[in-house]
Amino acid sequence: YRLAEEGPADIRIGNVASDLGIVTGSGEVTFSLESGSDYLKIDNMTGELSTTERRIDREKLPQCQMIFDENECFLDFEVSVIGPSQSWVDLFEGRVIILDINDNTPTFPSPVLTLTVEENRPVGTLYLLPTATDRDFGRNGIERYELLQEPGGDGGRPRSSVFELQVADTLDGEKQPQLIVKGALDREQRDSYELSLRVRDGGDPARSSQAILRVLITDVNDNSPRFERSVYEADLAENSSPGTPILQLRATDLDVGVNGQIEYVFGAATESVRRLLRLDETSGWLSVLHRIDREEVNQLRFTVMARDRGQPPKTDKATVVLNIRDENDNVPTIDIRKIGRIPLRDGVASVAEDVLVDTPIALVQVSDRDQGENGVVTCTVVGDVPFQLKPASEGEGEPQNKRKYFLHTSAPLDYEAVRDYNVVIVAVDSGSPSLSSNNSLLVRVGDTNDNPPMFSQAVLEVSFPENNLPGERVATVVATDADSGKNAEITYSLEASPLSSEAPGSIFSIDPDSGDVSVQAVLDREQRDTYEFQVTARDKGVPSLQGSTTVVVRVSDRNDNEPRFMQDVFTFYVKENLQPNSPVGMVTVMDFDKGRNAELSLSIQPGDHDQAAGIFSIENDTGTIFSTVSFDREQQTSYTFKVKAVDGGEPPRSATATVSLFVMDENDNAPTVTFPSNSSYTVLPPSSNMRTVVATVVATDADTGLNADLNYSIVGGNPFKLFEIDPASGVVSLVGKLAPKHYGLHRLVVQVNDSGQPPQSTTALLHVFVNESLSNATVVESQVARSLHTPLAQDIAGDPSYELSKQRLSIVIGVVAGIMTVILLILVVVMARYCRSKSKHGYEAGKKDHEDFFTPQQHDKAKKPKKDKKGKKGKQPLYSSIVTVEASKPNGQRYDSVNEKLSDSPGMGRYRSVNGGPGSPDLARHYKSSSPLPTVQLHPQSPTAGKKHQAVQDLPPANTFVGAGDNISIGSDHCSEYS
Repeated sequence: YRLAEEGPADIRIGNVASDLGIVTGSGEVTFSLESGSDYLKIDNMTGELSTTERRIDREKLPQCQMIFDENECFLDFEVSVIGPSQSWVDLFEGRVIILDINDNTPTFPSPVLTLTVEENRPVGTLYLLPTATDRDFGRNGIERYELLQEPGGDGGRPRSSVFELQVADTLDGEKQPQLIVKGALDREQRDSYELSLRVRDGGDPARSSQAILRVLITDVNDNSPRFERSVYEADLAENSSPGTPILQLRATDLDVGVNGQIEYVFGAATESVRRLLRLDETSGWLSVLHRIDREEVNQLRFTVMARDRGQPPKTDKATVVLNIRDENDNVPTIDIRKIGRIPLRDGVASVAEDVLVDTPIALVQVSDRDQGENGVVTCTVVGDVPFQLKPASEGEGEPQNKRKYFLHTSAPLDYEAVRDYNVVIVAVDSGSPSLSSNNSLLVRVGDTNDNPPMFSQAVLEVSFPENNLPGERVATVVATDADSGKNAEITYSLEASPLSSEAPGSIFSIDPDSGDVSVQAVLDREQRDTYEFQVTARDKGVPSLQGSTTVVVRVSDRNDNEPRFMQDVFTFYVKENLQPNSPVGMVTVMDFDKGRNAELSLSIQPGDHDQAAGIFSIENDTGTIFSTVSFDREQQTSYTFKVKAVDGGEPPRSATATVSLFVMDENDNAPTVTFPSNSSYTVLPPSSNMRTVVATVVATDADTGLNADLNYSIVGGNPFKLFEIDPASGVVSLVGKLAPKHYGLHRLVVQVNDSGQPPQSTTALLHVFVNESLSNATVVESQVARSLHTPLAQDIAGDPSYELSKQRLSIVIGVVAGIMTVILLILVVVMARYCRSKSKHGYEAGKKDHEDFFTPQQHDKAKKPKKDKKGKKGKQPLYSSIVTVEASKPNGQRYDSVNEKLSDSPGMGRYRSVNGGPGSPDLARHYKSSSPLPTVQLHPQSPTAGKKHQAVQDLPPANTFVGAGDNISIGSDHCSEYS
């Protein structure tokens, strides 16, 4: 490649990939600049070669100092082509020829040039002028010289009138300025001239400089010195000591005197020539001034001028070529450099442990600055290490003193077994005696990220108290990584647990470096007692590996919650007659704390009136309240007390709740009939109209609700269906027409039932005496007394003799009818016979007589009441015929009301008739009895009289019979005249 010097950075030089025919773009093939990186760089992916920011100055390049040919100044570079994963590496060498630009101005040796010109020189005489030097070459070098007008002259005159400049081309291609005399010189008239000499190069734009040319007019010196030969060439061993003679330059001058005395000076010579060599001005001997190193300068080429001492002096020049001969004075140099993508710095190569066997890890360049056999070098790897050297190229044109090798792995690397290898490479040249050197490369086996961070526990359980301060540290999790370096540098982060989608970042945080887990919120165990999240540890390897552990934070309890009852007031309903020590209710209390802080102790606190003292107890485990007594609603309907709960925390917390206990009614009381009494009776006139109110049965019940909801019914003593009772009010009304057969005492068995389950009932007797008057009250009272001892299953209703008389009448009629039939038959027979004897006059059969002599006489007496009824003046009111009975008390006093009870042996009493005259029939005669009163035995279903509630009333004084159901069990071993 070709490149102009002094260019800016990033100048494109060429494309190595294109020039090598390598297809790029897939990223599998990459390029690496192995040498020449001071001035050059290459794109790793495209192979584009360009310049760096370091400026290239051709004139300052060490390798171009003594180069006079433009094509000889170049920069060498090396490019490695790397295959995928460095599976193969090719190394190529390249050269960039540095093209000269016009960056240097030509300059004269001195700003004032002095030239002596002898007088009387003919016109056209030539004088050589000192040449200018230009570090550039080619067309950028010196192109022309110009002689300007004399100072103070006319600005329009470019040339001098006495001298003229002529430029000649020398054999070696240089420009030689010459001053030509074109006018007469007379030292006596003028002994000096000052001219301006300008030199210009051929660059674009051109550079130029000028010097003062001072021309001194002297005597004539007409012969120039002459060298024996134009080119002197010699060999010089390098490292020759100073003062070592090299060669002698000889020149002769035909003149004599000072004009023939010759002195030798360096002509066109570089600074290095003047520094290394010494030229004796008088003898022309060239000797070593300083030691010369062939490896730095292998050849010196310069000119030497021979100048006489005439006025003006004449000169000649000769070229000297000095070749430096090599000596085996340099030990081999081992340069270990990186290759490809494996880094190498400060003698340390970092190689990943997972590289394949036979992978090149470094480029080893072995060189010897000597030449020939002195520069032939062999090298090898010393020691038992898994590395070996292989030539980088097999080309035959490779110089013997500069060889390149790849350092390959010869066995697998194991970071865990050996982390560092000190690879020593020894190089030996072929000189005599041979020289050797060594260099070492520390191969640091790089850890690949093949071990994930590991936690010591898969699940870390931490106990942390509630009511914390935000920012408190909960725990520290630590993970270890068997790798090293970045692969072992661990960062921690929080993630949601696989069993929970809740992100922990709002509550917990973790220090990514230390693993300290902190809580950012105040925890409340009662709201949540367990938090579970995952801590992930990631290393910084590429690719990154990670490990995780589950952190379970169990929030420990503090006694920060009081016991709490489910209700402020608990209301319980219990049935009365509950057995002692029975549960009556259960309170529910909870404490959101835990452990001892939630261990509750329950106790009964007395109420305002100490109602619960000794009556209630509470079971601590279940909250069940027990009673020590049996409740009686009729004694007390409700109880109120407090229950206190105390937890086991320190200090303890407590809470209370009110318990209201209501005793529910049970149907344990039978109805009680308050009116009428069993021994009382009511007189009902036979003329009473239908719907006449006979009496009202009044009953009460100590229970409440449905247990006290009473209904009334007539369950006995109403065979003629004359009476009806209202089920709700107990009003007994007449619903049938009264007939003569209904006269007399009616005993209605009234049953009062409550609506409890099972129902309770009471039976009462309502006596109704149907008659016009109450003239014979003692007889009615005796009948009432007998009815109290008559079985309830036996009806007492109306006149019992009425049916008996009807039976007797039927018998008599039957007998009479039979007799009459016999007599009639006899008469028929007699009449038949008589008729036969008489014609048509006789007895007519079947003709009824006017008087029936078979009719009993007592029927005439029965008509008397009807005559009395006809004698009544008008119709009586609905209640006008009801008789109130007043019976005598045992001590001779009178009963004031029918509601008062009769004694077991009632005495004779006086009776007042409310309405009715003395003519009313006395039906007491129908109730005479000669037999003792029968006994009534009751079998109630309710408790016996000795219990708490008296369910049975004694007869006859009491007025109720008690039964447990609708049916009344009644039995008797005796009969009655009523039957």
